[in-house]
Amino acid sequence: MHYLYLLLAIIGEVVAINALKASEEFSKPIPTAIVVIGYCCCFYFLMLALRVIPVGIAYAIWAGVGIIIVALGAYFMFKQELDLPAMAGIALIILGVVVIQVFSQTIGE
Repeated sequence: MHYLYLLLAIIGEVVAINALKASEEFSKPIPTAIVVIGYCCCFYFLMLALRVIPVGIAYAIWAGVGIIIVALGAYFMFKQELDLPAMAGIALIILGVVVIQVFSQTIGE
């Protein structure tokens, strides 16, 4: 269940950050409201995930997976392309999340 909470926190963050771009510096009310709601949901579910998952591990997964999804969303929604070094960095983030999940004994069950 704790990974479901972490997934919901990631989704909330991704929705909020993309709405932040769409809010055009908080000048559009609907995207601005989505930012606030998204971050409230994000931190609520992250708090629930932290009941079991250590904070360092949860934050690494939350931030890493969030970066990947936000980069993909920015590509499709805002036509923001990544260069080769950016893609290599994101690949390293993916590798880091995999290493944590497969090899770390720190994650509580």
